[in-house]
Amino acid sequence: MFSTTAKRVSSNTDPEINARIWHDTEEHMCQVAAGGRAAIERRLRELDEEWDIERWVGTMAPSFTLIGLTLGLVKDRRWLLVPIAVQAFFLQHALQGWSPPIPFLRRIGVRTVQEIERERCCLKHHLATLCDDEPCLRNDVKWHQQSVSA
Repeated sequence: MFSTTAKRVSSNTDPEINARIWHDTEEHMCQVAAGGRAAIERRLRELDEEWDIERWVGTMAPSFTLIGLTLGLVKDRRWLLVPIAVQAFFLQHALQGWSPPIPFLRRIGVRTVQEIERERCCLKHHLATLCDDEPCLRNDVKWHQQSVSA
């Protein structure tokens, strides 16, 4: 019933979507690494700003709750069902890692904090192994992907 914290979103996501997200990440890492040290450092700064799935869900839930409460107080009491449903789904997300917006957010490529950190780790490893501004070698990224997932 309860998934581990680190795997709860990815274990409730279609495996094809998980694979596509990693494939897209891997492709982007190679493009970034091909740009050399400056591009990698810029991407690492961008990763600090990226919103993970938890932040998206944590922002959406109170937003819809406040909208439902406002409409319930101003327009029609039936709108009060919205915050009840939203909070029930938010609890389900906290316990199981799934809620109605998760499949949509994952399909559009919103990543978990673990997926973001995995990219960060791969890029830092590549950055640490650079002598000059040498280009990315796809095999180096795949090797590191295997070592991180092991």
